[in-house]
Amino acid sequence: MKGNVSLLVQLKRLGSRLISADRIPLYVWASLVSQILIVVTGGVVRLTASGLGCPTWPKCTAESLTTVPEMGIHGVIEFANRLLTFVLALVALLTFLAILRLGKQLRKGLLLPALILGLGIPAQAVLGGITVLTKLNPWAVGAHFVLSGYMIAVASLLVFRALPPTQQAVSPSIFRTATPIAAIGSIAVIIGVLVTGAGPHSGDAESIRNGLDLDLWQHLHSYPAYLLLLLVAIQFTLLVRRDKQLAITSFQFKTSAILLAVLIAQSIIGVVQARLGVPPFLVALHMAGAATLCSLLSFQWLAIHGNTKR
Repeated sequence: MKGNVSLLVQLKRLGSRLISADRIPLYVWASLVSQILIVVTGGVVRLTASGLGCPTWPKCTAESLTTVPEMGIHGVIEFANRLLTFVLALVALLTFLAILRLGKQLRKGLLLPALILGLGIPAQAVLGGITVLTKLNPWAVGAHFVLSGYMIAVASLLVFRALPPTQQAVSPSIFRTATPIAAIGSIAVIIGVLVTGAGPHSGDAESIRNGLDLDLWQHLHSYPAYLLLLLVAIQFTLLVRRDKQLAITSFQFKTSAILLAVLIAQSIIGVVQARLGVPPFLVALHMAGAATLCSLLSFQWLAIHGNTKR
């Protein structure tokens, strides 16, 4: 009897530590990283032609919830990606419970994005199931990426609000760069999704493509991408001048610098992969860059516009 009581006490203490407010910084970063990671692993599934490694949903096969030896390595890859959903769900639950413990005033501005992340994970799972049941229809696959991009943006907002950086006043010219960058960046990412649906990596030999002309849409994708690069370069230049005058290195400058570096890398990878016939490795890097951009575009907007809580 005493042993059972002791075990219950230990479990209660463990639970209390797991949802301690002190763990919020860890959890919000874990939410963001895991949301980006599931995009990357989803890309691996598609690029290894493992999209139908588990040919049905929610089970992996008609008889088994998990992958079976007959499914081979493709089944393992697809099922591993499905398992990552449970990791996201656990992180989201711990984040939400830890924020709840902050109290009504302290959790202001944190509870809603944490709730959206929690509700978005089953939505991702269901949409992922639809992509499997429709034999990787490219429009369903594209919608799955768009939802993931939105979730990454929400996770970035949660990080920003939970760990607000020191804000510096910006000039009207700097302020005016943030929204166009976010808007053009979103357009570039969405067109990139359409390009992916027109490309050769469908995820399975039986899957159809979206019917768009790949060469044409690669060019259409490049226009907002280069415009975005120009706008970020302008923002970065303005922030360099501002920080030099104030003798500081602001969070806004750091965010813009990282965004500019990622955009340059994305541009180089995009050109090279187009010239080489979109090899899987470069496509995977480009997808990882796109997921990272969804976060950085959000951070730059928040860094310029502040962290007003709603």
